Amino acid sequence: MSGTQQQPMPSFHAHGDPIRVVPLHLPDTVTADLPGVTRAPAPHLTYRNGPLIQAVEVFTLFWGAAWRQTAQAGIAKRLNQFFGTILTSTLIDQLAEYNVHGRPIGHGRFIGTATIITPHLRHSVSDRTVQHMLHQELATNAALPQPTPNTVYFVCLPPGVAAIQGGGRSCQAFCGYHNDIEGQIFYAVMPFPGCTGCTGNLTPFDALTAISSHELCEAITDPIPGQGWYDDVHGEIGDICAWQTKQFGGYTVQLEWSNRANACI
Repeated sequence: MSGTQQQPMPSFHAHGDPIRVVPLHLPDTVTADLPGVTRAPAPHLTYRNGPLIQAVEVFTLFWGAAWRQTAQAGIAKRLNQFFGTILTSTLIDQLAEYNVHGRPIGHGRFIGTATIITPHLRHSVSDRTVQHMLHQELATNAALPQPTPNTVYFVCLPPGVAAIQGGGRSCQAFCGYHNDIEGQIFYAVMPFPGCTGCTGNLTPFDALTAISSHELCEAITDPIPGQGWYDDVHGEIGDICAWQTKQFGGYTVQLEWSNRANACI
């Protein structure tokens, strides 16, 4: 799957823009010869003067009783360990090229986790419901840290529960997304990758870490979607490199776009 596109696959995320599906592309040598066909411009992220997350603090929120079962609890533990490793890694170091004056991007830290079983989940959950849940938990659940400019809450859904956002459904239109609430609360929603479109040739856990790294890097460089580092044609830092992965510290992570290298690294 890394670097190849064998079939149209859902994009990793959506955040209010039209839901995008990763398309099949004709080779450049063919496209260039088709009359009336204009190539898309090369990717290049530009800064839109919005906030950046300088020292990200990740808190995982596992939603649903399924996360208390042995198998899922094991996955939750491994995902927390993944964040503990990746937040002080070269994956974060490479984001420093997107520093702006007075807003350097540095290492982050994993600040905790919680499992909740209410509100009760059915077969899908809307982004509006996710936002309502976050407001409620932050007001009533002392286990959750209060939001800061560096906090990103990763809301992990159990198998069998789809996320609905921007008119699209996970596994059909996207595999995960990040968003904000009034520019004050930053979060990512991670449906469990239980469909072929969101796993490809990866195991569900490897797909989960790849998608998580995608949303993490995008939340850091573009926490209010479209107001940080963004490309009007290609999207955010992770969108440009979707489904290209590498191994780091025993984990699968996604490549991210580098303006400096003009490549996914």
